[in-house]
Amino acid sequence: MLEVVLILNALWFFGGFHVFLIRREIFAKIIVPRAERDTPVFRTLVETGRFMGGFNFAFFVLNVLLLLNLDIFDNKQQWAILLFAIAVAHGSQFFGNVPIALQNLRGQGVWQVFKGLMLLIFVVDFTLMVFNGALSVMYFF
Repeated sequence: MLEVVLILNALWFFGGFHVFLIRREIFAKIIVPRAERDTPVFRTLVETGRFMGGFNFAFFVLNVLLLLNLDIFDNKQQWAILLFAIAVAHGSQFFGNVPIALQNLRGQGVWQVFKGLMLLIFVVDFTLMVFNGALSVMYFF
């Protein structure tokens, strides 16, 4: 089970790296309405993708290194701490979208959480937060 969760994490974080850093302009177009793309703020959003891409790349590398070195952490509580930190990373992305999702339910919000790529991000980050968190709890006790 641990290996499966680490592989899913690595794939997801690599996808985040690719979307936010490599394809940051395309991602920004998903978030920003067409009428507002000719503003300096749009370019600023595009360039901030570098930060999100870097964050995702770091967690991708962490998960790959953990997969390649499973035997280094021989204490279940060590795994619990690592998995909890990864759950927090996924959770930060999920909970960052919750206020926008609530606004969407009222017909507002600066982007659509319940459509397309944003829905995928919302659901997968929640799911991986739960998987990592549950495994962390199992290892801790």
